[in-house]
Amino acid sequence: MKIRSVAAGLPARTVTNTDITDLIAEHSADYFEGDLDAALRKVDYYLRYAGSESRQWLDAGERPIELLRDAANSALAQADLRPDDIDLLIYTGIGRGFIEPGGAYHSAAAIGLTNAHCFDILDACMSWTRAVQVAESLFRTGQFRRAMIVNAEFNLRWGGAVFPHLFRMRQLEALESTFPAYTLGEAATATVLTAEDNEPWEFHFASRPDLAPLCNVTLDGYEGYCEPSDKLAANGVGFFTSYGFEMHEAGAADAHAVFERLDVPIDEVAALFTHASSKRYWQSMADKVGLGEVIHHVYDTTGNVVSASVPAAIASAVAAGRLRPGDRAVGWVGSAGMSFGAFSFVF
Repeated sequence: MKIRSVAAGLPARTVTNTDITDLIAEHSADYFEGDLDAALRKVDYYLRYAGSESRQWLDAGERPIELLRDAANSALAQADLRPDDIDLLIYTGIGRGFIEPGGAYHSAAAIGLTNAHCFDILDACMSWTRAVQVAESLFRTGQFRRAMIVNAEFNLRWGGAVFPHLFRMRQLEALESTFPAYTLGEAATATVLTAEDNEPWEFHFASRPDLAPLCNVTLDGYEGYCEPSDKLAANGVGFFTSYGFEMHEAGAADAHAVFERLDVPIDEVAALFTHASSKRYWQSMADKVGLGEVIHHVYDTTGNVVSASVPAAIASAVAAGRLRPGDRAVGWVGSAGMSFGAFSFVF
């Protein structure tokens, strides 16, 4: 399997760390119990400590499907393919407008993929990585030759799972389960894969379902589908709840363990792409395995773009000339679930 192209579509509105604290101040003024200015200083410190500078959000008049379509058209052009050439479309990630049918069908209609078989894969921030592995497995059956994986991580809309609800802080202690919301950015990506014979991909995964309560967006009636936990719906049913500090700490050992299963000489790796949950955290992880000099960050300028993190970073690295045809690359992701994945490929 070969990556033929990757394209990312970022919305137009730039939101800085100062904008984030200003929004929290605006929406918390009548709610916060205690010293709001001190709380805002702590949010600002955490953002800067993680390596955050800015992120992109939808501007007035922008629509996720349009950014997804633009990314898809760009990826097709880069791959020198037509929409009719794609025979498999996988829509992946958290951002979506439909529970039924899968987002792949509406995306295919918007892009003009008349010959593509369509379905969705949902596995939190691991979604793109899982979709790539599934695409490779399907290529091995001989049923498909050209696949496109798309996502549209636009989760900051007014009245959604994040905004403005999580920007209405009541107490400083709420940061334990809300801080990751302030790191989020938005993006659409499109990846074109073809069933060409070249160096095989290598994938390794691990799951820690005992840590599932640490990051969730619940639905009405969720209680009947899980074991009880006081962390579930801590910010309310239907709202993003993420214990990001605990996730990074609890998941470090498992993330390292899954990386160590990769059979890749470190000195052959030209680029490392990770989940964009924290620049500082992943730089530290990369340094520990000897890949600190080749990690390609996007977190500082895109924020946490969820399942779009790795493809957005690949597109950025290609544009910057840091990833070229024939280069060995490694992906490394930690996700809600919790799950951990490491993979290697030749671009």
